[in-house]
Amino acid sequence: MRGGEVVLGDDQVKKLLFPLALGLALFSLSAAAQSLPAPKEFYFDPDPQTTRAIVAVPGEGDAVVDRLASTVARKPADVESRVQLARIAMQTGRLELGDELYRAAQKNAGSNQRLARAVAWNYGWDLYRAGEHPRALEQWQKLIGGWPSTPSWQPPTLALALWKMGHKAEAIAWYAAAVRTEPQQWSVASTYAQMLPDWREEDRGTLAEVQAAWQADPPAWP
Repeated sequence: MRGGEVVLGDDQVKKLLFPLALGLALFSLSAAAQSLPAPKEFYFDPDPQTTRAIVAVPGEGDAVVDRLASTVARKPADVESRVQLARIAMQTGRLELGDELYRAAQKNAGSNQRLARAVAWNYGWDLYRAGEHPRALEQWQKLIGGWPSTPSWQPPTLALALWKMGHKAEAIAWYAAAVRTEPQQWSVASTYAQMLPDWREEDRGTLAEVQAAWQADPPAWP
C-alpha cells in the first residue's frame, strides 16, 4: 500500500495477468454514439441488481488483494472476485490487467443475465473513470433493450458519456428523457449530490453542463 492506496504487486500481477487477446476492438467515438437507439419517452424502472458495486471481499489494502488473488487462483470461475480485482487494477493504472480480468469475468458470467449486467455496468464505470469514455459507453450500450427495459440509471449515465465524447446533441436528448421521467429531480443540478451520491464531483459537474445545455434549448418530444 502506498499512501493509503492499494497497489497490485508484481507477484500478484504475474498470478493474474493472462495473455491479452489480440486485436481488442475499440469503438470509435462516432460509431459508439451512432449505434445507440433513440431514447424512449420515460425511464421509471429501478434496476438495483445491475447498479450494485460488486464487492467480494470487504475492506481495502494488500490483505484484501491477496485474498482476492488467492480466490481467483483457486476458483477461476469466481466472477465477483475477478471484478473486484479488476477495479483495483484499473484504479491503480493497470488498465490491461483490469481489462483481462473483466473480460474473463464476463465470459464466466455466461447466461446469468443478472450477474452479466452487473459486470457490464461496473466495467463501464471503471473504464469511464480511467478516461476510456467510448469503451465505457460500449459496455453500457450492452444493457439497452434488456430487462428492465427502461432503467432509470440510463438517461443520466449515457448522457454523461456522450457529453464527454463530444456528442452533445445526443447527450441532451438522453438527458431530456431523465427530465421527462422525473422533472423535479432532473430539471436542476442542485439535486445531484442527493441523486448521484456515488458519482465523483467532477462527474456531477459534467452532468450539470448537460443540464445547462438542455435548459437553454430543451429538445421536443418525440
